[in-house]
Amino acid sequence: MGLSTHVLDTMHGCPAAGMGVILMTTQHSNGVHIAQRVKQFVLNADGRNPDGPLYDNASLRVGTYRLVFDVAAYFTARGVALPQPPFLDQVSLDFGIAHADQHYHVPLLVSPWSYSTYRGS
Repeated sequence: MGLSTHVLDTMHGCPAAGMGVILMTTQHSNGVHIAQRVKQFVLNADGRNPDGPLYDNASLRVGTYRLVFDVAAYFTARGVALPQPPFLDQVSLDFGIAHADQHYHVPLLVSPWSYSTYRGS
């Protein structure tokens, strides 16, 4: 299965269809944190990547990654009046893949005021 994500809008009780997401690989080099964009996509009606897994098992590598979720733009597009600047603009989740042969699912539960994540199955 590789790597996947799923976003649920806890304010409206539904998948976060239309939210923009960026996937990056990250690494530390001489004390500097370097991130490289892998792909950018918009979540489908189910709150998932429309192309399926972000990486399949054959492509997933041990290392560190970042998912960046465009939370404020999503809620603004839904008609939510956010303060300026918004409390949450983009949510970045940095995580590690220790076993490339396992499935890593990174869900995000989000509202304009809070978020939660965990390693799903």
